[in-house]
Amino acid sequence: MSDPLRRCVAQLSRFPGIGGRTATRLAYWLLRQGPEVGQEIGEAIAALPSEARRCERCLNITANALCDICSNSQRTSEFICVVERPQDISSIEETGAFSGRYHVLDGSISPLEGVGPDDLRIRELMARIESESIKEILVATDPDVEGDATALYLARLIKPIGVRVTRLAHGIAVGTELEYANRSSVSRAIANRQEI
Repeated sequence: MSDPLRRCVAQLSRFPGIGGRTATRLAYWLLRQGPEVGQEIGEAIAALPSEARRCERCLNITANALCDICSNSQRTSEFICVVERPQDISSIEETGAFSGRYHVLDGSISPLEGVGPDDLRIRELMARIESESIKEILVATDPDVEGDATALYLARLIKPIGVRVTRLAHGIAVGTELEYANRSSVSRAIANRQEI
């Protein structure tokens, strides 16, 4: 490989989930495009750190003071979905099943990694609950030990205030055959069963 190509592959390999082979494929794809494609991609990446900021209300990534969701008057303002990462919002929004607003914690409680409640955006969430007349908090943290610990911590903190705290249901994914589901998923599905 020539030096510019090798340099490009090395930089593309820095992305999470992009190994050397994929980076090489992307670099060759860029070479087959017109020069404006690489230029546009490079400009978008270069502008990201200076143009992207956090929403003043929910801490989502946006270009404005408030993100599109927080500035949308059609969204339910009494219902907040708490997520670990900004990208989790996209996953929930794609369903079209949630019409409230969000709050990004920037992680989950993980004592083994030295992450405690004070390292998360919990103070900001509590300030929103006090100032925005919130009626329900939906905790949408990951279904793992850290996500569960975070959900329990938030429930213990928020319930005494009189705000309803709910959690995303966990269990067997739609379309999964029971024989292929792992024990943890089946166990959670039984625990989170609903009356029909």
